[in-house]
Amino acid sequence: MLAYLRIFAVNHQKISSLHINNMCCCKRRASLKKSELHVLFGRNYSSLPGLIGNDIKSLHSVINPPIAKIRNIGIMAHIDAGKTTTTERILYYSGYTRSLGDVDDGDTVTDFMAQERERGITIQSAAVTFDWKGYRINLIDTPGHVDFTLEVERCLRVLDGAVAVFDASAGVEAQTLTVWRQADKHKIPRICFLNKMDKTGASFNYAVESIKEKLKAKPLLLQLPIGEAKTFKGVVDIVNKEKLLWNSNSDDGKDFERKPLLETSDTELFKKTIEARNTLIEQVADLDDEFADLVLGEFSENFDLLPAEKLQTAIHRVTVAQVAVPVLCGSALKNKGVQPLLDAITMYLPSPEERNYEFLQWYKGDLCALAFKVLHDKQRGPVVFMRIYSGMLKPQLAIHNINGNCTERISRLLLPFADQHVEIPSLTAGNIALTVGLKQTATGDTIVSSKSSALAAARQAKREGEKKHKQNREADRLLLAGVEIPEPVFFCTIEPPSVAKQPDLDRALKCLQREDPSLKVRLDPDSGQVCTLLLNPRSACTCV
Repeated sequence: MLAYLRIFAVNHQKISSLHINNMCCCKRRASLKKSELHVLFGRNYSSLPGLIGNDIKSLHSVINPPIAKIRNIGIMAHIDAGKTTTTERILYYSGYTRSLGDVDDGDTVTDFMAQERERGITIQSAAVTFDWKGYRINLIDTPGHVDFTLEVERCLRVLDGAVAVFDASAGVEAQTLTVWRQADKHKIPRICFLNKMDKTGASFNYAVESIKEKLKAKPLLLQLPIGEAKTFKGVVDIVNKEKLLWNSNSDDGKDFERKPLLETSDTELFKKTIEARNTLIEQVADLDDEFADLVLGEFSENFDLLPAEKLQTAIHRVTVAQVAVPVLCGSALKNKGVQPLLDAITMYLPSPEERNYEFLQWYKGDLCALAFKVLHDKQRGPVVFMRIYSGMLKPQLAIHNINGNCTERISRLLLPFADQHVEIPSLTAGNIALTVGLKQTATGDTIVSSKSSALAAARQAKREGEKKHKQNREADRLLLAGVEIPEPVFFCTIEPPSVAKQPDLDRALKCLQREDPSLKVRLDPDSGQVCTLLLNPRSACTCV
């Protein structure tokens, strides 16, 4: 461990800024309200989301899209279910990257740490912002190992929706249960994506049954696979009664055709699709009264006449209400089924304004944000990930940290692009931002505009609590929303090689504690040694 900490003290900053040493930096300038955009270009990245070529239609619309067009989502799953591969395909088809990365090749966007590329696993969550058909999607790729449960926990806390990825040959696995319970705790609507349909032993029906039995969820089948394992070649869109077939000669999966499913051309598949659609309509009608009235009224005699738009709207409502989960399928590695997944994310998962956050009424449009992650950058210093719930963030803005009871100033504001960032002039509610310049803010801290704003919100929360006969502890918990830290599972004692190295060790430990709240440091009064570390596996891997 001492060797690890020595490595950390010297090279820790190289981890979070690995990209800086291997990229060519250039600038694109766009003038609007005397503001500048600085874009760092790395491995075959496309242009900034919202930009077509060199044209900037409206800088404000690019940076701050309407809140109804924002989707904050996470990718969660058991280890090796295909989260990072799915994320890589999503970025490619959205135009964010110009080439497909691969976990085995170590050139994926979100796994940019040296340890991640060496091991072929996700260790820390990474945030990426991109556009898809007019929607702004803030995506966070989370780890799948049980060792990094805290990393998943603190990211799910700030998401509005999630995509649960399953290995179609294994169904629900051990860590799937863990991340599903975490999503239940934070009341996050989900979409299920049955990945690896091309894998030997893949079974669509088995995976669906495991979701139903082990997760106690109500799956809504929106797609059917065309073939399984080696014969998998496409999917059937049950809602629109269409067939999506990918060209086997296409290397990147962009070449696929969508055509209506006709009884004359494929009688058996058509019959199976109609049965699945009728079942879907009945399921949704049982869960949504508004849709039930529509079905029993106009379309009671013939479900085939029910417009797809009406069914999609009803599926969106039951998904947001978390009474059912839409199920899609595909193969991310073989580049099949990812584009329909992106459509489903924008269509069925909620926007920030559709999520009910009780504490927002206490701030009345004033700034309220949660710092959910801290990284240390060699050039920028501490970089704090923030989810903005209300109000607006700007560079040079003074903010108040409720947890730390201190006031700090944001020097720069960035949009997250994995290991690259875009400097922006402002960001509104519903978005995820990176801030530079905050020296005391740590993971789980609540950020507001001023101390007076925090006091006013506390008084409002207290009044609301008295009206509803709630204890004040509940109001405090919502105001100081943080992350539940699991108990440490690994202990060790360390000391510096010399007294002269003690400040370096203290500085390294302080950085690690801000970055990872599960790391505890204390002096041992009995042994007289410098410190005892209470580490969970996440911290140990960070030190490595």
